[in-house]
Amino acid sequence: MTDTIASSPTHDLPPGHDRKAVMSVLASASAEDLANAYERLDTLPAFDLVRQPETGLVMVRGRMGGTGSPFNLGEVTVTRCVVRLESGEAGSSYCLGRHKQKALQAAVIDALWQRADDRERIETEIVAPLARIRAEADDDLKAETAATKVDFFTMVRGDD
Repeated sequence: MTDTIASSPTHDLPPGHDRKAVMSVLASASAEDLANAYERLDTLPAFDLVRQPETGLVMVRGRMGGTGSPFNLGEVTVTRCVVRLESGEAGSSYCLGRHKQKALQAAVIDALWQRADDRERIETEIVAPLARIRAEADDDLKAETAATKVDFFTMVRGDD
């Protein structure tokens, strides 16, 4: 981990965040939230499409109880994209669904994050706010789920 990453102000990212964590935040952001964050970038460098945004299917595997034998759960739609900045950094993205614009924007942001000059700005202005939105959504879902929780108890009948 570089000093730039370790000293960055993105405390909302998982500890020891790296490119994988940044890409995870970008992939899990909604298309609307990512588009809003992308628009906040003042100037975008020129880039070439190495792999245009394309949609395909990926087989998802599961395990019973998380530890059992793996089985094919089903297919999900995934969109991927790869871009290369003029300065040589290649950014890639994979996101669930058919959001080609989201995949393109996430790939550009990933490439910008790899540039040392832009990393802190991308983490502060784009990744940290998206991580906060994701954490708030997770907290809301947990609160909604907790509200439906039923505690069962057994009454002892007294027969021995």
